[in-house]
Amino acid sequence: MKKSRDTAFIKALCVLLGALLGAGFFLAEPSSAALSEADQACLGCHDAEQTMKFSNGEKFVLKVNRQEIDNSVHGIIGCTACHGFTAENHPQKTYKNRREYSSLSARRCTQCHSLRNNPIHDKLSTGSSATAICTDCHGSHNVRRVRELAKGNQYCLTCHNREIDVQYRSGEKGKILVKEGVLNASVHKNLSCVDCHVRVSAESHPVRDFRSRRDFSLAMAENCRRCHFDKYTKTLEGIHFKVLSQGNNKAPLCTDCHGTHAIASARKDKLANAKRCQQCHEDIYAVYAKSVHGAGLIRENIEDVPICSDCHKAHDNAGPHTADFRISVPQICAGCHAKKEVMQKYGLSTRVVDTYLQDFHGVTMKFYKQFGTTEKQIAVCIDCHGVHDITKVKGVNSTMIKANLVKRCQKCHVGATSSFPDSWISHYEPNFKKAPLVFIIDWIYKLFIPFMIVGLLLQILLHMWRYSVNR
Repeated sequence: MKKSRDTAFIKALCVLLGALLGAGFFLAEPSSAALSEADQACLGCHDAEQTMKFSNGEKFVLKVNRQEIDNSVHGIIGCTACHGFTAENHPQKTYKNRREYSSLSARRCTQCHSLRNNPIHDKLSTGSSATAICTDCHGSHNVRRVRELAKGNQYCLTCHNREIDVQYRSGEKGKILVKEGVLNASVHKNLSCVDCHVRVSAESHPVRDFRSRRDFSLAMAENCRRCHFDKYTKTLEGIHFKVLSQGNNKAPLCTDCHGTHAIASARKDKLANAKRCQQCHEDIYAVYAKSVHGAGLIRENIEDVPICSDCHKAHDNAGPHTADFRISVPQICAGCHAKKEVMQKYGLSTRVVDTYLQDFHGVTMKFYKQFGTTEKQIAVCIDCHGVHDITKVKGVNSTMIKANLVKRCQKCHVGATSSFPDSWISHYEPNFKKAPLVFIIDWIYKLFIPFMIVGLLLQILLHMWRYSVNR
């Protein structure tokens, strides 16, 4: 009964002091001279260097800094109000470790501060000693107001820099752990936690209840559009969003590709960017890794080679099996193979796309595209060179490439033999070493046709002159 009255008295005292502080009654900071006799008796011992040893061997320094108490919001409450000890009644207690001591000591905070108005505090306080306790965020003797602590990300990291267990309604369990070093290395290092976690603030931290971890990721990914609305609108046109809207929650989200806290620039590390696609498209990535593009990136660290997002786009990625994607393949390949400064590094021709567009296949494809008959298929780059398994046309794989090319030709040209692909000169311009007959005939036409045009014009002029003379 006496303990209940003491608790009620302490609560009333805290409420009264809080009201006086809010009204500005205490304009000057309390000094050590203003401490009560009981508090001065406590500091008579705790002002000196002394330690307490726990059962596990840990040591805890018992010295109290008077300046910290003076600057604390609890500076006018007194030692006994929180610790429950007096100079006459100071029992000796043993604890397993420092964490147990801090956890049990922090329970006295609930004598004045109710946790019912803050569900996240209530949830953390009823957990194990591994979760956050009052003194982790607010301090012990240097207790500060929340608005003084909520500067940058340090306030949030006070709890989230340690593993916090989370359980979803489906029974799935997870852990929340955020490392400051990861945040500082992120492209979002200049943002604060509440910029993305919009429903959370220093004064309010509601308990979010999700059915599963994936539902939590879906909800958080929606916050990305607040800053990246241009990228978000592009995703609405992509194949990933289409699959997601059809009910497949496994479709990739912003955080699946860019990460959550360790967000990196996709432009700076192409290999890391490609490996993100591997998370879902593992079989395709394995094929790509053996191709001339993938091997150049992975083994030789050549940044000029294309990765998944170069061909399929990053946000408005198109389905590769659609007719619109198929007719855009020459333009996609031209993105690299028409750049002179890139092709010169590797001794490759920049005329491969132009020669294709001047060939029968390229001209026909342009007509199909112009008149909207995209349902009719014509051979494009990927039909001859492959899709993800692109290899060099010269060397040990040349025989295999030719055999695959014959099979492709036979899809449209029934009865095509192994010599069928040799009837055209591919992307290479004719010269004396390669296709000399074609080269000679080409030059004859280049000389003969202008001569015929000049002769025709001369004949017309002579006829007109003769006609005028005869008149």
